[in-house]
Amino acid sequence: MRYKQALKMSSSDFKRLYGVSQETFHKMIQVVVEAKVGKRGCHSKLSIPDQILLTLQYLREYRTFFHIAQDFGVHESTACRIVRRIEDVLIKEEEFHLPSQRQLQKDSTKIELIVVDVSESEIERPKKKQKLYYSGKQHCHTFKTQLIINRLTREVIGTAFGQGRQHDFNLFKKSKITMMPWIEILADKGYQGINQYIKASYTPYKKHKNKPLTPQQKKFNYHLNSVRVSLENVLGCLKTFRILSSRYRNRRKRFG
Repeated sequence: MRYKQALKMSSSDFKRLYGVSQETFHKMIQVVVEAKVGKRGCHSKLSIPDQILLTLQYLREYRTFFHIAQDFGVHESTACRIVRRIEDVLIKEEEFHLPSQRQLQKDSTKIELIVVDVSESEIERPKKKQKLYYSGKQHCHTFKTQLIINRLTREVIGTAFGQGRQHDFNLFKKSKITMMPWIEILADKGYQGINQYIKASYTPYKKHKNKPLTPQQKKFNYHLNSVRVSLENVLGCLKTFRILSSRYRNRRKRFG
């Protein structure tokens, strides 16, 4: 079986190849086994650990199902069904799905500082309403993802999704985030005016043509960006999976 060979690899090589640690991989096996996947009908050619490896390799490398299926010795339609089934099982588990805005309100007593930013993922050109998804910044059709992370734990505690043409601040207002007044929020220049909705919010000073930044403003921007870099590190970890960093080919409804 393929997973037995994979577990013989070092922990660093395993994470390099599949994008997750061996500990996380074992937790995934436990979740899928308890969900009794594949107990009905004929038995699958691949064991549950191999099905999870197939799913991880697809998300990590984002090759076509045809190429992934050739590596595992199954048909491409079988590989597609396996990925869909494993994803659906893991999403239902609390440890493997991203929390909603309600979770942000629920755990607000443990949160003191959050960082918010938007990342864009290129998508295939839509057949309808192409202008809504065209991003002038990226010069292609994109799908926007707003992430909110806890600055101390670097845990994603809120998400929102929008079309590529939508402004970052408009996406923030559309997400209708509510939080306790003691929580401070850090954002980039795309969120100018956020202090009208959340008082304890901070954004960098913008440089104007006839009004250069003062040394104090430059120092403030430098300190703010040094704290916000934690979100960039989280985005970098997510984009180790090529399904998020390369052109997204799947259904947009499943992107979230």
